[in-house]
Parts: sequence; structure tokens; C-alpha cells
Amino acid sequence: MKNPYQDLPATAYWRTAVADPDALDITGLWQPKFPITMTDQTATSGSCFAQHISRAMQNHGFRWMDCEPAPPVLSPESAKTFNYGVFSFRTGNIYTTTLLRQWVRWALEEEVPDSEHWERDGRVFDPLRPQIEPGGFSSVEEMHGARAVTLAAIREALVSSDVFVFTLGLTESWRNSETGLVYSNCPGTIGGEFDAARHVFANDTYPEVYAAMADVIEMAKVVNPAIRFLLTVSPVPLTATASGQHVLAATTYSKSTLRAVAGDLANAFPNVDYFPSYEIITAVPYQGRFFEPNLRSVRPEGVAHVMSQFFAGLRSVGVEVHTEDQQQTPTAPPRRVPTEEETADDVVCEDEILEYYNAH
Repeated sequence: MKNPYQDLPATAYWRTAVADPDALDITGLWQPKFPITMTDQTATSGSCFAQHISRAMQNHGFRWMDCEPAPPVLSPESAKTFNYGVFSFRTGNIYTTTLLRQWVRWALEEEVPDSEHWERDGRVFDPLRPQIEPGGFSSVEEMHGARAVTLAAIREALVSSDVFVFTLGLTESWRNSETGLVYSNCPGTIGGEFDAARHVFANDTYPEVYAAMADVIEMAKVVNPAIRFLLTVSPVPLTATASGQHVLAATTYSKSTLRAVAGDLANAFPNVDYFPSYEIITAVPYQGRFFEPNLRSVRPEGVAHVMSQFFAGLRSVGVEVHTEDQQQTPTAPPRRVPTEEETADDVVCEDEILEYYNAH
């Protein structure tokens, strides 16, 4: 009788799948659980790396959902300054699953939104997204009105999307010990004032990360039984850590936890899949070639290689994928967005502000 290893394909063995071919010739890294077609409405959210996926999908003719479009009076440059068109709704980066769950609970009216706000120089800032209005809001009422628009956009994305792409970025976050509010950033970095008595550090464990994302999936299924989730893990290391560990060890903990959660969710839920963008950038065969000299930012060539594997996976299950010069189709977006080969300097990564404090 044969043993289970005798009929495995070449991709199951490290030598033939990884060591023998050139790293750029490694194939078959993603076998999609379900097809994502150019007629599917796709929403994107998460860490800064998620922006690369949305741009690439748009440039190849896929239907990316912009549920909170910029006012027509804004120029493309101004729209980006005010965080329009970055993700499918104007939340800014959502780095953790606990923050995503908080947004979703509010959007689906499972919880009443928190009323906390920050003030500076007579202007009001939203603690969950202090950068979306660089000059702040004129009043608390205006802040909550703008947040209500975003919550409606999140609900639209959950109710109407065929595929929801979420990139898990971090396990570390800051919370209000009195109210339980999960912040997008540490108070006192981008906005607000840090209060050691109220602002507490949290480094989510595997069960916490898993439970939060599973809650999001279950809530979404209630309002949209056909919704599918595609999870990815950002390959971008932590800018800084408040865990007390060396940042290298802290990054390893965070990314390995997120990768394990994403894989287990894909195994547990039939409507959830995992795409290995993290492995494509960080794995040993690539020898760090896809990182900039700072060993953190992903080079345009790395983004392009990730997306080539993404589209190759879709083609392997029979999905038609246009090239960028074919993208002027009825499902293509009306405006041009940067290609994955172009510079990644304009990707919005709010956590990079932490590097400022390295020298101050």
C-alpha cells in the first residue's frame, strides 16, 4: 500500500516547489476557494497594504466599491488628503480586527457609537480617525454627522458587496479603560492627549483576534448571506512597539498570530479565503528583495509580484482577468488609479507617524 506522500504534487515538496526554481518562478501559491470575477462588487479595508489590492483590481477592470465617494468639488489631490478613495469607506487604516468589529457593530446598529471626541485649537477630531479631516471639524455635531455618513457607507459595503477584502495589520492597539473604546492610534500621537489613567495598551492574543474577525463575518452574513471574505496579512513590519519587546520579536508575534488566525478562519468558514501576500513578500526564497532599504516599505516590484500571483490564482479557476491596457470595460472605474508597478509613496499608512517619536 502506498503512503500518503507518494502521490503528492511537486508543489507539496520544498525542493521542487521552492528551492529548485528561481524565486520569481515559484507558482501555484494561491488556489482560490471561490472565484472573484470582474462583475463581483468588491470592498476593501484594513491596513495600508490593502490599498495595493484595491488599486490593482481597479486597473484590471474589477468592480471596486467606493461607498463613500468624494464630493465632486474636490480635486483628486484634495480628495486623497481627506481620505476619500483610499478604502471603500472613509475610516482610515483599520489595523486590528477589534477595531473592525467596533466599526461594524456601530454600522449595523449592534452598539451605539461612542461619543468621545478630541479638541485642539478650537477644532474637533474623531478619535477613531483623527487624520481624515486634517484641520478638524468645526463642531462635535459635524464630527458625528460625518461619522454617520461613514457608518452608512460601511453598512452599504457589507450589504451590497460580493467580496469583502480585509488586510490584517497589527495585534497592538490602545483602548479607553473606562468605556472600552478601541482607538485607531495611540492618543497623543496623531491627535488627542495621552492619559495614562485611561489609555491602556492591548496586544491581542490569538483567541481575541480570531473572535473579533469571526464576529464580523457572522454579523455580515446576517445582512448579506452571500458575502464572501478574502483575508490577507500585511507584510509590513511594525513601525514601533509598545509591548516592551524588541520590535523584531514583536513583529514576529503580531504577524504570526494574524497569519494563523487568517488561515484558521479560512478553514472554518466556507465563505472565507486567505491570499498569501504576506508569504510572497517575506518568505526566505525572496531574500528580502521586495523591501526598500528601510526593510519595511514594500517596493513597487514586490507589489507587482504579489498581484501577479493574485491574478494568476484567479485565472487558474477560470476567471477572466484583463490586463491594464484592457481595463476600459463597462465594469472598469471611470478614473485612473496608480498601477501596482508605480511608486508606493502615496499609500496611506497612519502608523508611520510613530517613527517621528524615534528622534524626539
